Amino acid sequence: MSTPIRNMTPEEVSAALAADEILLVDVREPHEFADARIEGAVNYPLSTLDPSALPSAEGKYMVLSCAGGVRSVTAALQCQAAGIDIHDHLAGGLRAWAMAGLPVAR
Repeated sequence: MSTPIRNMTPEEVSAALAADEILLVDVREPHEFADARIEGAVNYPLSTLDPSALPSAEGKYMVLSCAGGVRSVTAALQCQAAGIDIHDHLAGGLRAWAMAGLPVAR
């Protein structure tokens, strides 16, 4: 049985990044990631996502993000189906992050 996907707010993700508690994985395509991203995020596109190839979070928990919050939920469900316990995502994605006034790396 899969764990419910937790919707994290931009503020929660920002605080967790600042506290070095999470590994933020952006599942958008490489050209989207190159154009705009959250500082500290790593890019693993949903189109080629292999849950077993995700990096080790090394004592942190993994949070998924995308442009608007849809692909990150899809990726979390794919990871759970593969037996990897990932259940956190940035609700609203990069769009919500920017609307919250948080910095976007370009």
